[in-house]
Amino acid sequence: QLSADRRYVAFMSNYSKLWRHSFTATYSLYDRESNLSLCFQAFVWNNDVYVKSSPTAPPQRVTDTGMENLIFNGVPDWVYEEEMFSSGQGFWWSPGGKHVAYIESNDTEVHHIEYTWFGESQYPTTVSIPYPKVEHPPGTPNPVVKLFIVDTDNTTRVSEVVVPAPFRLSEHYLASVTWVTDERIAVQWLKRVQQHLILQIYSFDGSHWNPYLFLFQDLEVNSQSGWIGRFSPAEPVFVPGGESYYLVMSDSSGYKHLHHVVNGTATPVTSGPWEVVDILKATEDSVYYSSNEDGDRPGGRNVYKLSKDLKKTCLTCSVNEERCQYNSALLSHNASFYLLSCRGPGIPYYSLVNTIDNGSEPDLVLENNDRFSSLIAGIEMPTVLRDTFDLHGYKLWYKLVLPPGFDKSKKYPLLIDVYGGPCSQEVHYVYQVSWATYLASTEKIIVASFDGRGSGYQGDKLMHSIYKRLGTYEVEDQIAAARKFIELGFVDKDRVAIWGWSYGGYVTSMALGSGSGVFTCGMAVAPVSKWVYYDSIYTERYMMEPSENSLGYSNSTVTERAKNFHSVKYLLVHGTADDNVHFQQAAEISEALVEEQVDFEAMWYTDKDHALSDSAYQHVYTHMTHFLLRCFA
Repeated sequence: QLSADRRYVAFMSNYSKLWRHSFTATYSLYDRESNLSLCFQAFVWNNDVYVKSSPTAPPQRVTDTGMENLIFNGVPDWVYEEEMFSSGQGFWWSPGGKHVAYIESNDTEVHHIEYTWFGESQYPTTVSIPYPKVEHPPGTPNPVVKLFIVDTDNTTRVSEVVVPAPFRLSEHYLASVTWVTDERIAVQWLKRVQQHLILQIYSFDGSHWNPYLFLFQDLEVNSQSGWIGRFSPAEPVFVPGGESYYLVMSDSSGYKHLHHVVNGTATPVTSGPWEVVDILKATEDSVYYSSNEDGDRPGGRNVYKLSKDLKKTCLTCSVNEERCQYNSALLSHNASFYLLSCRGPGIPYYSLVNTIDNGSEPDLVLENNDRFSSLIAGIEMPTVLRDTFDLHGYKLWYKLVLPPGFDKSKKYPLLIDVYGGPCSQEVHYVYQVSWATYLASTEKIIVASFDGRGSGYQGDKLMHSIYKRLGTYEVEDQIAAARKFIELGFVDKDRVAIWGWSYGGYVTSMALGSGSGVFTCGMAVAPVSKWVYYDSIYTERYMMEPSENSLGYSNSTVTERAKNFHSVKYLLVHGTADDNVHFQQAAEISEALVEEQVDFEAMWYTDKDHALSDSAYQHVYTHMTHFLLRCFA
């Protein structure tokens, strides 16, 4: 990676994956002017933070409390990495390099999940990870997380960033850290139930970091209908100078929109029955963002520029409209250029756009995938149909991957491809060549996806409809969609299957166990069986704690539906080293089915995690294909 001034190059080697986002590696810096190799500037080693004030300065140890699986400095623990930060990063440089903010995660009281690592040794070993599950008697504590800031010129000067008073005596999360200037930092704090958030801006007074209330009142957000944000809360994007910022949050109509926040007061600057997805860049006179406003397509994406006078311009709506309905942009420092990524529904292409000279017209095509287009030109590819059903008062989107030469007078087998988790979106306009492509083109199977209640980017009313009731509406809607597809007239009602991975495996299992009679068979990869077995941040976001929602938890378990599996064919798949959805979940389903004398198939993957990577990835799709063809025979 090249530094902004192009003098230094950072090299990474000896990469070793830890969890979904985190990894360990060896780093080195190369000075292009002196041709010298240097050590890295800030790093975490054995859960402690080290800082170098310059590339040539010796490293200074900032913390000495790091302990494996107990105290994490500068890196998130498992649950923060997976559910809050979506990153393995736990320290942040200020813009000018004057300070480094870092987290301390104290997992001393957190219970551990343990699983066997078989490896190739004579005796297997045990992997142990601090993994907080939902608050369930006798209690499973969360990590205690604090934020500290160190002065890089004097690493003995370390100050804690104090939690806002309303949250100090209750369990809470550190949701995000955003530097404004070298002397100002914005921090979002979130209560454990995730319906109450405070965004606090702190300033440095020479010795401490205190709330900067002179120009920045804190922003307090409460949600009455569900959780805050889509997953974890959206991060603020500050205008140059840092006097105000933009934030994506729900407006009074329950749609996620762009808000301009000045001194703690948030004013919506976009509105309508659509949603802003991301803020891409804020400049002195404009803000750039992506949304799904254009064409009444929730699964589409376009890039917009909103000026100070609230004049809105779509930069991508007219760019190759048939090919490009799912667009994103990476803007240069001053937004004079952006990298346009057209990701579908046609074959993707990438171009560089000069906003000053050319507006939205591509200045340079970087990759148009002509070679790929030529390679598939002679292959009969499926066609993709996107449309809506009216269901439960909502206009809900579906996608059908139809075999080449599709004839609506014939009867085809149908596979429902489901995820179904909160804020999910399967009916989008991204170009895909996947297992569904193979099944439709080679095996003549229609593959369908459906975004029911609980899905995202269509307003809080739809998304929050499954709040405190996972395993209900999102499952019922997949069953209802299957019935709707049968009513179209070209689906063989005796050959209907469903499959999913992770949350999709959970929905698959709940649907098969519903006793609906719609599905012939199904395949569940790495499914949840009971939410009390899953991590605290994710589960409580949508279900609260069991003490506050006991009925919701009891109605959401796969194992309670075991007796209904007699009437379906079921394939259960899991990796034995799944650090996310533990093998315990599949073991519970298996035990419940055996107790009910249900005949089912199972496949486990030794020492494989949630992604079933490497050889297991191809194997699982081959195995599921064979299972599906036997089911439809």
